[in-house]
Amino acid sequence: MFLEGFGMKNRILLPAIIMLALYSCIERQNFDQYDDLEIIPTVEASILYIESPERLLNEIQGQDFYSQDFNFDGFSEDAFSDRVLDGFIFYEIENTTSKEMEATVEFLDEGGNTLDTQYFHVDPAPTPLVQLQVAYGTGTGRSIEIIKNTSSIKVSVLNLGDNSSVSNLPDPKIIFRSSGKFRLRLK
Repeated sequence: MFLEGFGMKNRILLPAIIMLALYSCIERQNFDQYDDLEIIPTVEASILYIESPERLLNEIQGQDFYSQDFNFDGFSEDAFSDRVLDGFIFYEIENTTSKEMEATVEFLDEGGNTLDTQYFHVDPAPTPLVQLQVAYGTGTGRSIEIIKNTSSIKVSVLNLGDNSSVSNLPDPKIIFRSSGKFRLRLK
């Protein structure tokens, strides 16, 4: 008789305890949190790398050493241009040649119109690394619209030195590097 009574109590008590336990652990879910979520990662990538040995500088007569337009649609792609908030372009020029040079970087739109220009004066070696950081976007510097509308990048280099001198440094060359670091709003 005792076991029968205990079994009956278990049949009622056990489901009641399980229901209370489940109910006490359930919290009302707030599915509106997604609307408040912001996802803003920072992406960084190389843009251009150009290297030229001094012997090539000596082979080209005149000041116009180098001029090249690079197709660069990375900034104008919707996945980037619709989401970019702000960022930086970093430039580095390393010169171990005996030449004084001027370099110009232009951001061009699809029609070939200049959106932005950056000018560099580079002394002959030995010279420190030329570094420059240019800000774009939200109150930090130049308009982010420049970046969004860039379709190509033009790089021009003038040799302000002669065409015969040779640096006494090993493997003399000029190296131009650029990279970008931008914040994107994904949500």
